[in-house]
Amino acid sequence: MFTRLLTFTGTDNIDAGVTYLRDKVLPVLHAQRGYGGVTASASRSERVIGILSLWDTEADRDASDSALGKARQEAAKLVGGDLSVEIFELVVAEIREPADVGSALMVTRLSMEPAKIDENLGFFKSEVLPRITAAPGFRALRNMVNRQSGEGVVGSAWADQEAMMAASEQAMARRPEGISRGVNFGETSYREIVFADLR
Repeated sequence: MFTRLLTFTGTDNIDAGVTYLRDKVLPVLHAQRGYGGVTASASRSERVIGILSLWDTEADRDASDSALGKARQEAAKLVGGDLSVEIFELVVAEIREPADVGSALMVTRLSMEPAKIDENLGFFKSEVLPRITAAPGFRALRNMVNRQSGEGVVGSAWADQEAMMAASEQAMARRPEGISRGVNFGETSYREIVFADLR
């Protein structure tokens, strides 16, 4: 699958964004070919909201862009702050329980040389993923990457904030292993799922 990630930073009105997504954007998404679901996550303390949409193919995702462009502009006016739009390939999806509203979400940014993606992805699947999924409170994980730039995002959903923070400590302990393999770690955002429409 393929994804589009909208991130509003410095936002002033998370609730208005969620309402607009549910009432105005969701019907547009449902009308698009290849639509596979959408989730919204937010942190009021960080003043950030992220909206992740899932698509069956890269072509479906790209074709939906024109239909969603106007809605995106309107959402930016309502929510405030700065908007970034990123596209990724969903390379790992491990769903034990759907990440419903109220689940805790840890979003970690990373990057690497594009030539190292497949090698590091294999290591992640065989060595790292089993450790993450074995942690108490694990619900779901999505690992997304842009194969052209080497930029990536890993989002993991947890039963509650306590489980997420325990998992975060374990993730920090694993970082030297990733760094030795050429992975650069960016910021980590700690959020809550505030909307979900998953198929």
